Amino acid sequence: MPTADYLPRHSLSHLFDLLQQHGYRLVGPQVIDGAILYRPLTAVDQLPSGTEQVQQPGQYRLIQTDSSRRFSWANGPQALKPLTFTPRETLWRSQLHEDGSLSFHETPEPATPTAVIGVRGCDLAALALQDQHFADDPYYRQQRDALLLIAVDCSHPADTCFCASTGDGPDAKAGHDLALTELDDGFLIRAGSERGKNLMTALPLTAASHASHQQAETQYRRASQQQRQLPTFDPAQLIHLGGHPAWDAVADACLSCGNCTSVCPSCFCFSESEVPELDGTASSHQRQWDSCFSEGHSYIHGHRFRPDTKGRYRQWLTHKFGSWVEQYGRSGCTGCGRCISWCPVGIDPLQVLAQLGDEPPTSN
Repeated sequence: MPTADYLPRHSLSHLFDLLQQHGYRLVGPQVIDGAILYRPLTAVDQLPSGTEQVQQPGQYRLIQTDSSRRFSWANGPQALKPLTFTPRETLWRSQLHEDGSLSFHETPEPATPTAVIGVRGCDLAALALQDQHFADDPYYRQQRDALLLIAVDCSHPADTCFCASTGDGPDAKAGHDLALTELDDGFLIRAGSERGKNLMTALPLTAASHASHQQAETQYRRASQQQRQLPTFDPAQLIHLGGHPAWDAVADACLSCGNCTSVCPSCFCFSESEVPELDGTASSHQRQWDSCFSEGHSYIHGHRFRPDTKGRYRQWLTHKFGSWVEQYGRSGCTGCGRCISWCPVGIDPLQVLAQLGDEPPTSN
């Protein structure tokens, strides 16, 4: 791991104070309604303490320990996506004037400088994919450019995690301003940007001991030993497996609820709609999250190209693990495992991929 300095646990509040002095709104993990969610915070005490989790297919549960650690969990249902790709936003408004003419104007909302604390490596990798997809989107860019990202290496991956096999974790590899490795009594801290380096100069840091580095290395090796791994398959061949029996099996179980796409940190499907005012004088053109599992997502001029669950699941999986490689140079999956934990029927896409790789298709 990169060379890092040491920040005592009791000095984490200095980082919070420093960020607020620089004008950042703080956002970090908190326990809300039995899940880890990113919410605004002002003090270290608002972070979870001794919170761990149990995640299995279709299961997510938090457990409390007597540990003083603040980041001893893998993830919750929410990643960075809502902070950049807003779940619902107005792109422009139209106004009807007395002479019958219409005017149109964009309605970008100013972005507040925001420091996000506790970002995981898998979510940084997903953010990089979103950056590629929304590169020319001014609404996304203004929110994205306002973020300062403080990552925390994952020390307690869930049973549903497989970021080690996608190459995106458990440590934060790129895209962060600062990265922390939480130890029993403090943090190793390293910079990933010039902004991060400038912040480190104002913190009460000391040289990290050999024992601290050893603990971090042991922790990293343990976190990398994950029970799930991305199976071997040919991404270019997924699109040609339309007749494979695996699609029928997964369609029998899938509810087309869209949970997997909602919690996925890289999914970017959206729909747009007009929302008129009641008096008929104005209207808002809004963008909101959508899912390729929704009935209307493939509707074009009187025809649904994917009318059933089988077609929708096939579209999601072949796009995520296949055509994204051609589009963005890598799979759209970063190994966070959320789609497994938050699927109400416990579908594991890794098992579907394994079946597609092991069994020959029946027809095209």
